[in-house]
Amino acid sequence: MLTVSTIIEQLGGVLSGDGNTHIHRVGSLGLAQTGAISFFTDTKYSAALSQTLASVVIIKPEHASLTTLPKIITDNPYAYFAKVSALLNPLVRPIAGIHSSAQIGEGVDVHPNAAIGQNVVIGHHVNIAADVAIASGCVIEHNVDIGEGTVLEPNVTVRYGTKIGKHCHLYAGCVIGNDGFGYAEEHGRWVKIPQVGHVVIGDFVDIGANTTVDRGAIDDTVIEEGVKLDNLIQIAHNCRIGAHTVIAGCVGIAGSAVIGKHCKIGGAAMILGHLTIADHVTISPGSMIMRSIRQKGTYTALMPFQEHEAWLKTAANIRHLNELTAKIKALEEAINQLSPKAE
Repeated sequence: MLTVSTIIEQLGGVLSGDGNTHIHRVGSLGLAQTGAISFFTDTKYSAALSQTLASVVIIKPEHASLTTLPKIITDNPYAYFAKVSALLNPLVRPIAGIHSSAQIGEGVDVHPNAAIGQNVVIGHHVNIAADVAIASGCVIEHNVDIGEGTVLEPNVTVRYGTKIGKHCHLYAGCVIGNDGFGYAEEHGRWVKIPQVGHVVIGDFVDIGANTTVDRGAIDDTVIEEGVKLDNLIQIAHNCRIGAHTVIAGCVGIAGSAVIGKHCKIGGAAMILGHLTIADHVTISPGSMIMRSIRQKGTYTALMPFQEHEAWLKTAANIRHLNELTAKIKALEEAINQLSPKAE
């Protein structure tokens, strides 16, 4: 439990109201009860704000007059709310040490503060820094480096040669450094191309459950600092994801694509291989990106949904657009011929 004054001492912000108000949990405006802290960012939620039972609200300066509740005034209530939630819900770090069921290879350097869980398998010549936590069932192959404070949740697989930075969080079941999808065709058969690159992950990267990041075919696959990947994402070989880019679930990025810094990629978007996406690009959910994007902005490549029969008619019309264009051009030429010429 924290008081509002204690929160402000740690996180900043401007207090309006009783600083001794006690907070023991976070909550949404609609469902919060006494003792909860919530946040408000948009006037479309004004009705919920007026009816909320929350004890404290985090709010922008321009909205502060909309409630008489105790409030913390800040320019970014959502980010502030996230920090308050972290204060109220600190991560429980596992006890340092190596579980007796773990299998550790030769030449492994495990910092004394690190925690290695049940049935973890670690290959040869692995470096595990201070405060790393590796949960049960993880497999860490040889020549892997894991930076300070990084957390691996259960059943994460980190293939050989991978470099993981500081304070990363790899969620359950993700696979880092598996072979990329590389084959050469010869006489009607496929010859596998050895995938000899690695994966290099910067600091403060989150990788969601069951997401896969493939190793490079020749050069490395690189995930830069601060990238946040959701669940069930495929990052193919030789991709580079720029710093502080965020990618939502079920996105597929084909080989050798380069994504810029501070990009936002919506769920289920597809990006073809060997494309370049500029910094500060937003791609709408479900979009198929088939060419490089050179300028920042928001890009969408999809059709609004319709009833199935209506969609079939729309698709049929799209297929005949060239014919319709030719007919219109012919009609325009005919009209021009019929029109009287100016003297």
